[in-house]
Amino acid sequence: MRYAETGYNLEINLTTGSIEKVETDIRNTELYIGGQGTAAKILWDRVPPDTEPFSEDNLLIFSTGLLHGTPVPGANRVAVNTFSPQTNLQAHSLMGSYFGPEMKYAGYDKIILKGKSPSLVYLWIHNDKVEIRDASHLAGKGTHETATILREELSQEKAQIAAIGLAGENRVFTASIDHSDACASRAGVGAIMGDKRVKAIAVRGTQDIHVAHPAELFKICQDLRIIMKNSEHVGDWMAVDEDDSFHHNNFAWGNARTRIRNYWTDEIQERFTRLKYDHMPRQTGCYNCPKSCHNVINWPERRRFAYKCYAKDTYHMASFQELDFSYEILPVATEYGLDAYSTPQIIAFALELLDAGILTERDFPGMPEDIRSRFYYIMEKIVRREGIGDILANGVYHAARQIGNGAEAFDHNTVKKFEQLPIKLGKLNPPYFLMIATGNKMAITQIEGSFPQDPLPTMEERQEFVDDWEAVPDEKFKQYFLNWDKRNEISNEASCAITEWNEMMHTLDDSDGICGFLSSFRGQFGGRVAYHIHNLPTIINLATGMNFDEKSLWETGTRIRNLIRALNVRRGMRRSDEVPPADHWAVRDHEFEQKLLDDYYEYRGWNKDGIPTKETLEKLQLGYISDDFVKRGIL
Repeated sequence: MRYAETGYNLEINLTTGSIEKVETDIRNTELYIGGQGTAAKILWDRVPPDTEPFSEDNLLIFSTGLLHGTPVPGANRVAVNTFSPQTNLQAHSLMGSYFGPEMKYAGYDKIILKGKSPSLVYLWIHNDKVEIRDASHLAGKGTHETATILREELSQEKAQIAAIGLAGENRVFTASIDHSDACASRAGVGAIMGDKRVKAIAVRGTQDIHVAHPAELFKICQDLRIIMKNSEHVGDWMAVDEDDSFHHNNFAWGNARTRIRNYWTDEIQERFTRLKYDHMPRQTGCYNCPKSCHNVINWPERRRFAYKCYAKDTYHMASFQELDFSYEILPVATEYGLDAYSTPQIIAFALELLDAGILTERDFPGMPEDIRSRFYYIMEKIVRREGIGDILANGVYHAARQIGNGAEAFDHNTVKKFEQLPIKLGKLNPPYFLMIATGNKMAITQIEGSFPQDPLPTMEERQEFVDDWEAVPDEKFKQYFLNWDKRNEISNEASCAITEWNEMMHTLDDSDGICGFLSSFRGQFGGRVAYHIHNLPTIINLATGMNFDEKSLWETGTRIRNLIRALNVRRGMRRSDEVPPADHWAVRDHEFEQKLLDDYYEYRGWNKDGIPTKETLEKLQLGYISDDFVKRGIL
């Protein structure tokens, strides 16, 4: 009997219409855990490196985490993996809420889509009953509208539905896949779903998930729920955001270039907070999680929507407006299925080109004069790929090069062709340089979190911080923090180790399915995390019957990290691509940054071009990768 996982993937070839329930190899679970780990192995094995993202041979994989469907609280993050039309590298996007556990209860660890349907379809998965159904009546419908229609059509109020909007149907590179109050939005996964002509996936599952040691696991899970419920630190800040000065003072306003220094005031905070609570009837959370991290907003003449964290700020900051504009436009944008991090930057980029004379009024026929209406106008052009919107729909990097005439100079916030969070800080934080430059997942929010962003001013405060810091994998991290005085003055040794720790926890989270805000995204704020390298092995063992300890689980995370790195290297990624935006930090030192990269590559067992060495790969039981690299002349 397989524990924690179902032991089966659902494979659907949309070109031929074939549907298969395929038994999986438990050895892959032992080596790559699940979620993004086992998805990366499938992409390596089955998608040749010259495969175009919009090819029939590209796969779109929805992966449950290993711990989905078990009593483990907060295990609900679905990993969506493919090859991105925007970067041509592996796309990794996460989606919470209820979809992943429902997949498990239907009997599947993964849903793997191949090929392309000749017409728009949706998938109906009800335990062992799987159908490809006509979706012509859903064409052009919004993401939440589609879910409502399908629940009614299927007479299944409890069906969990992931859908694309018009942006996905038209293969907009920043299209998202939306489900309930969550979405998989990064790197164009919605565009791949649209290219495959799949409007939605509806899942209903009623089967059991078995765990190896239920009584012991349940006891630990009860204790974890108490920690999560009672702690004011674990996850709460994501929803409460009573002090939003960091984002508004240190992130770009208006066009991914401008930082408004000292913008935030007590008066603005009070106005924003009042605006939120006047329109927020409640907070909600994801499957089997006691934290309510989603603010539910009822805005006049808009559908109910929910958000957490920085996504609520992106539209009003990009347009030089305030929070009411985000509340007004977010439900429209999510109904279209648009990434809330990239899309506002693309719109602001277009308006910046207009101001610079690179684009002209002829490119925006009939565009209104007021800024809010302009944002709606350009958004409509993008999702419909009309006029200039057909170019902007490809993201800032590609649009800048299609437009030309100096537009490339305004591409100032992409890494590996992908829009980053528009951070605008003074002096460089070396671990953050490494995370942004070398991160597999392209988005810093999927990499950071285990170590603080800034030092504390006094030794007393630092000591108090480390005294309650149980998540550290090694005592050396406490010393790094105690000895840290200035953001930009930290040793390369510490920077390499801190980067590895940050990446490692997210790698494990995204494979076991645990929400990163309960594990790898709290240490920087001094709060207690529910999950860390010291208790995860026990939790996984009780659920699965496997035999991980801290060392072997860390090695497994390292194996997954190197496999994903190899996927991107095989598609052409090299050291020259690992350059954070020039204006992320005001003070830069090229020579220092290059030495930092050298040291990090050596620390990870990679060569000077950032390619894992033969010795590293073979040590991690990835000899098949080194053999492939030697044949291709990469090593």
